Amino acid sequence: MSILKNTLLSLFFLIAPLIAPAQLLNDASAQQTILKALDHIYSLEFTESDALIRQLQTRYPQNPAAYILRATQLDIQHLPLAENKAATAQFVQAVEQGLQLSKRMLAKNEEDPEAIFFMLTCHSYMAMLYNNQGESLKAVGESKKAYSYLRDGFKLMEKNPDFYFTTGLYNYYVERYPIDHPIVRPFMVFFADGDIPLGIRQMDVATRKAVFMRPVANYYLAHLLMKHETSPARATVYTKYLVEKYPDNPLFAMSYAESLLLAGRYAEARPSVQRLKQMPNKLVPLAYHTFSGMLAEYLDKDDKEAAEYYNQSLKLPYNDPYTKEYLAFAYAGLARIAARANDATRARMYYKKALSIGEYKSLIREAKGYK
Repeated sequence: MSILKNTLLSLFFLIAPLIAPAQLLNDASAQQTILKALDHIYSLEFTESDALIRQLQTRYPQNPAAYILRATQLDIQHLPLAENKAATAQFVQAVEQGLQLSKRMLAKNEEDPEAIFFMLTCHSYMAMLYNNQGESLKAVGESKKAYSYLRDGFKLMEKNPDFYFTTGLYNYYVERYPIDHPIVRPFMVFFADGDIPLGIRQMDVATRKAVFMRPVANYYLAHLLMKHETSPARATVYTKYLVEKYPDNPLFAMSYAESLLLAGRYAEARPSVQRLKQMPNKLVPLAYHTFSGMLAEYLDKDDKEAAEYYNQSLKLPYNDPYTKEYLAFAYAGLARIAARANDATRARMYYKKALSIGEYKSLIREAKGYK
């Protein structure tokens, strides 16, 4: 059960963060309202997005879009959501309301692309929340429900280009996950085959053609290029788009700085790292200190200052979905510094700690390569 559970979660809770509604009927005006609301949400301009969400709910009381936008806003506004009980309760209420309206739409037309997307969104949101709360069984239940709508989306990409993202993400991870975790291969008979190169191409299409999923596609494609493909230079194309369009968004700012650092563009990264220092979100301090350590180590060649930053990172709490890897980066940095000081025992200790939490292929290769 645990193997199947982890496989399901790996495929579905990745879909949920930052997800957005599909097209609303055929009303161009309503679509523009949704786009504007999403831009305000990603820009942390919540007063403006509130007004647009209320406007949408008044005009389309039987459509789930306003409720899913509300859930999206709560997720971004209270990041990380799972640590805020009041906001979580509001989030669940908004998703449940959206789910009920989505079911009504689907009852009228079970092939409605909009209704299918809304159902996928709602179940993915709940899978994400339950996973982050440690409610594994509930997360699995929501993931199973999401899977059928995800499959439906395979045939709807031409009708709705936002499905390029969900289809591409599936095609990528359904193949990537068993490569990284061979023990799950026997269980993959439950899933349709995927295609890693095709998945990347489909997500790239979404970064350019998707209407509502474009920010999400840019964010996740950059993430997998850094984590799995060891291609941070390619990732910078997508993270740059996000940080230029939404400069105050902490997730996008962290991702952009990370991609520049991993690509070795240290001088370009410095202003982005300093920008993080001004962001109040609780996820940012760990990223700021770790990235500052990387600048001190790689650009300034100052191991003493780098070690101070890395050690400060170790004292900070990490969030599993968003900043765990930055802690692993800090351990790896301390390992390199110890290795340069000819302290092999300490270097191995730090690399062991990095391996215990880190998942990036580049970090794993570095840590396992140290003798």
